[in-house]
Parts: sequence; structure tokens; C-alpha cells
Amino acid sequence: MHITWLGHACFLLEQDGYRIILDPYTDVPGYPPLEAEAHAAFCSHHHFDHDYLQAVQLLPERESPFRVRTVETFHDDQGGVLRGRNTIHVFTADDTAVAHLGDLGHQLTAKQVEEIGPLDGVLVPVGGVYTLDAAGAKQVCHVLNPKWVIPMHYHHAPYGLSNVGSVEDFLRLWPAGEIHHLPGNEISVTPETAGVLVPEFLKMLDK
Repeated sequence: MHITWLGHACFLLEQDGYRIILDPYTDVPGYPPLEAEAHAAFCSHHHFDHDYLQAVQLLPERESPFRVRTVETFHDDQGGVLRGRNTIHVFTADDTAVAHLGDLGHQLTAKQVEEIGPLDGVLVPVGGVYTLDAAGAKQVCHVLNPKWVIPMHYHHAPYGLSNVGSVEDFLRLWPAGEIHHLPGNEISVTPETAGVLVPEFLKMLDK
């Protein structure tokens, strides 16, 4: 499976030429306007920085190599009272399972962990305010126990929402040897892929 970070909480998943866009954004400070082509798009919830489907040009329909499961969660730690619901999507292709946690705002229940199931990778929000903060995200990763993690939804000046935390707060919670800064904004994950994978956003934006 090939994974490309397009900024904020938006990712492109590719398998056998099939393309899936996750949480397309608009009007997130610093990021360029999003333009993407995909066979399908999935949104964790309906906020402007996660469901801007106008940025996605849909490609002709074809059979998908991905199996998709959803797990219902909340955008806050008060049962959705503050910000509503949040949907976790689990994508499986070629024996690789990846969960996009969207704007998860609370610790997972045992039932939710069971519904998510075994994972190879997790795309996890780490910036706090609207989502899990660094410590909360680390705890969710511990519970889900993936082989690898990609942090998202954080501020890295001048990019991203200015009132959320940086990725450094999250990275400080991991052993240095487990952190891998990618040479760009994409990676083809393999059974050997492991650790915390940090996309290089400057190279992404300079393309």
C-alpha cells in the first residue's frame, strides 16, 4: 500500500492503481488549495477541514482492492456534545490494515478497540484542542498497538490550525530510535515498516 500525506488530516491511499482520498480539506492556513483525483473519498466528519469533496475529482468506477470498515466514535470527550460524531475508517488491502482516526477526541472503549481490530498502521491526530492531544494520541497508539504510526492534524508554522499543538510534543513521547523522518510526503509500507513515520511537509509543498 502506498500512502501520501496531502496535509492536515488528508491522505491518499493507493493499491494496484486504485486511489482513495481521506478527509479532504479547505481553508486550512498555510496549505495550498487541495486538488486531487481519486476513485473514492471518505470523510470522518462534516467540518470544512475534513469534508471538502469539491477538491476531489472522481475517476471512473472500477473494482476496489480495499476492504473498508467503520467504527463510530466522537469528536470530543463528552459523547459528542461539543463537536458531534467522528467515524474511524479501517482500510485493508494486500493484508495491510490502516486506520484513519479522523478527529478522534477521546480514549477508545474496549468495544471500539475490538471493532477496529488488528492494525499495521494508524493515522492519528495529535494536536489537541479539537482532537486528542499528544499524550492522548500516544495512549491510543499504545492500545491499538500498530506496527507504525503517522501523526496528523498538528501545527507546523506557518502550516495548519494555529491553535493546535505541534508534532514535536507527540514525538517527544517516543524513543528517538523509533522516529523516522521521511524524505518526502509519501511511503510504500511493507511488512517491515515500523515506528513513527513523520512526512516532510516542506518538500511536499515545494513540489
